[in-house]
Amino acid sequence: MREGLIPAILGTAVATTGAAMLKRNPAVGYGILGFGLAHIVLGAIDLIEHK
Repeated sequence: MREGLIPAILGTAVATTGAAMLKRNPAVGYGILGFGLAHIVLGAIDLIEHK
């Protein structure tokens, strides 16, 4: 399995969860969304670096 794929997939799941929580509690939703987006970016960097 390629390095960086797991953080990117988990980041997608976390970002989706954060987006779903925006209506209930925007502060928590944005925090979770940002955490997920950071994982997506870091996973993408790993995928690009280790081709």
